[in-house]
Amino acid sequence: MTRVDLLAFMRDHKMAVQASVSSSGAPQAAVVGIVVTDELEIFFDTLATSRKAKNLRGNARVALVISGPGKGEERTVQYEGVADEPAGTELARLKDLYFRHFPDGRDRETLPEIAYIRVTPKWIRYSDFSRSPWDIVEFDFDPGSPQI
Repeated sequence: MTRVDLLAFMRDHKMAVQASVSSSGAPQAAVVGIVVTDELEIFFDTLATSRKAKNLRGNARVALVISGPGKGEERTVQYEGVADEPAGTELARLKDLYFRHFPDGRDRETLPEIAYIRVTPKWIRYSDFSRSPWDIVEFDFDPGSPQI
């Protein structure tokens, strides 16, 4: 599993389960439509009033799981990162990518309460349980760790 393979796998999936923590420490998970940049950033939209947006504004650490929807799909990506709300040219670049994959996002863009979340990776684990032995590869993005 190379970085190119990882990016291809992630881009083959349009949905992920996103998990965050509320200010009281309660877990929250939601399915979100995602796009993945060449830098392995994950980008999605949500309502600013949603639990996920409120949670991520209070604690930017986030986890996502990307996996296949069908029977026999035994590959997964576990992804941990830090969320932010990009602005300016960065937001425009990410929205352009997002709208190419989710044209209906242009309709949501007009909502006054729309928010855009970018997640920068800190740690990723790819697992393929359809093989024997299993193929499990970790990518660590923390400073001082080997980069992929």
